[in-house]
Amino acid sequence: MFGPLLIALLAMVVVGALGFALVPSAISGGRAEQRLKAFQGDVRVNRLEQDASRTRDQRRKELQQTLKSQTAALNEKKRITLKQMLFQAGMKIKPAAFVRNSVILGALTFGLLIVVQVPIYFAPVFAVAAGYLLPRMYVSRKRRKYQDLFLDELPNAVEAIVRGVKTGLPLNDSMRVVAKDAKEPVKSEFARVLDQQSVGMSMTEAVAVLLDRVPLPEVNFFVVVITVQQQAGGNLSEALGNLAKVLRNRKKMKQKIKAMSSEAKASAGIIGSLPFVVGILVSLTSPSYLAPLFVTSLGNIWLGIGVVMLSAGVFVMSKMVKFDY
Repeated sequence: MFGPLLIALLAMVVVGALGFALVPSAISGGRAEQRLKAFQGDVRVNRLEQDASRTRDQRRKELQQTLKSQTAALNEKKRITLKQMLFQAGMKIKPAAFVRNSVILGALTFGLLIVVQVPIYFAPVFAVAAGYLLPRMYVSRKRRKYQDLFLDELPNAVEAIVRGVKTGLPLNDSMRVVAKDAKEPVKSEFARVLDQQSVGMSMTEAVAVLLDRVPLPEVNFFVVVITVQQQAGGNLSEALGNLAKVLRNRKKMKQKIKAMSSEAKASAGIIGSLPFVVGILVSLTSPSYLAPLFVTSLGNIWLGIGVVMLSAGVFVMSKMVKFDY
């Protein structure tokens, strides 16, 4: 009795299964094709995202490698020779002439100390200090002033390059505008970069001249941005615009640190000059009170010890009021 019914039920199930399997468009109204297209679109989008991610990773690695190499080069430039020091100070004197003038200064100082009857064992010390330390202190001060002037004008130069690039000018022409209209010493340094390009150097090699002349972190940032853009491409105006903001923020931080440390510098100056002021005032009121320091051997020894201790104190105070930023 149930045999024919069961057979008929199974036949209906088989027919229905065949219908679902062979005619999917009849029951889904093209949904399978839509799903297939959507799947293909998702695959394409995922592939584009993977390519973009791979490109970003590659650019990030290139940037990290460039930063690493430039930072290593900057650390190596901290130990500089006399020739490099003169070059970075913007001085045109030759190292041989500088050494000759230093020796002449030391000899003149030694002769002057002998004339004023300074003890013979103190005269060479002061002569060496005058012939070696004073010229180098002058060059270091001139070098620091040169770098400060460069940093003051560098944000304006970078922004001028950004404006030129945004208006469609090539990077070389934008730098040429800076070399023409910027203030010194940025004007001369960018003109030097263009001169290096005119003799066959690439942009990457030419901007490295800036780091040789002004070995500062801010200049290193600029060189890295130009180097990465030349090697891997990218939006130069956006990168330089961000760099200009960073440079201005660092300039504000530098001015803030200078204002906050001015009190400590004034205190260090007062403490360092106090022994000289007291000695002069005591000599004016009681001329014979400090005379044993200059006319006796024991006084000369203690005077020398006092000078060494005072120099050490001034050195420590100068390090305490000098802040890195």
